[in-house]
Amino acid sequence: MFPVQRYLKIYKEVTELMAKVELKQPIVQEVAGLLENAKTAVLVDYRGITVDMDTQLRKALREAGVTYKIYKNTLIKLAVKDTPFEELTKDLAGPTAIAVTEGDVTAPARIIANFMKKAEAISMKSGIVDGVYYDEKGINLVATIPSREELLSKFLGSIQSPITNFARVIKQIAEKDGVPAAAETAEA
Repeated sequence: MFPVQRYLKIYKEVTELMAKVELKQPIVQEVAGLLENAKTAVLVDYRGITVDMDTQLRKALREAGVTYKIYKNTLIKLAVKDTPFEELTKDLAGPTAIAVTEGDVTAPARIIANFMKKAEAISMKSGIVDGVYYDEKGINLVATIPSREELLSKFLGSIQSPITNFARVIKQIAEKDGVPAAAETAEA
């Protein structure tokens, strides 16, 4: 091959490679933007899931404010480089979807775990929750943690219960001793 032809061939290959990189850059930026303010990211292996099941999962996640997307592993690796989510790169093998949220930190894992009961083909690979890396077992444990709102309501209920019981006891003691209740004296 003549040197000119060889150089033209190399030039063509380099030009094609650069075009591919330019096409991928917006997707890498999209993934990076998705993770920019995220508190949680969960990697999901979606092998064997039907389109209908995928639609149901996406709907449940969307209603909880979770973004669920499928990207090529190499693009996710490029996007998470030098970020708090970089540790996820070791689990980027095979078909991978990513569930990301800025809100309830346990929502992605909890919703996917509930969905896994219906669709056994799907599984969680790993995740980062509030800057902490969890492997498959760890992220499945995170999925058992109730939402913040549920925890707060349980806490308030446990605080309110003794106060309510104390008020009932005081009222019963007052009625037993013949002292009318405050509501009855106000009516009189």
